Amino acid sequence: MDIKEKIGEIADKVKGDKDLQKNITKDPVKAVEGITGVDLPDDKINKVIDVAKDKVDDVIDKFKK
Repeated sequence: MDIKEKIGEIADKVKGDKDLQKNITKDPVKAVEGITGVDLPDDKINKVIDVAKDKVDDVIDKFKK
C-alpha cells in the first residue's frame, strides 16, 4: 500500500464531503477505514489520519480567508 497515495485519496474525499468531515473528526479511525476499505492497526492508521487531517485543514483554512 502506498501511504502517500492513500493520504491523498482520503484528503480528496473528505474535502468534498461535509459528512465525512464530521465523521473524521468524531471517529477518524472508522472514517478512514471506511474510505480505504483497509483495516489497519490503530497506530498505523492514526499516522495516516493525522497527515490527512492536516491536508484537509489547510484546504479549509484557505476557504475561510
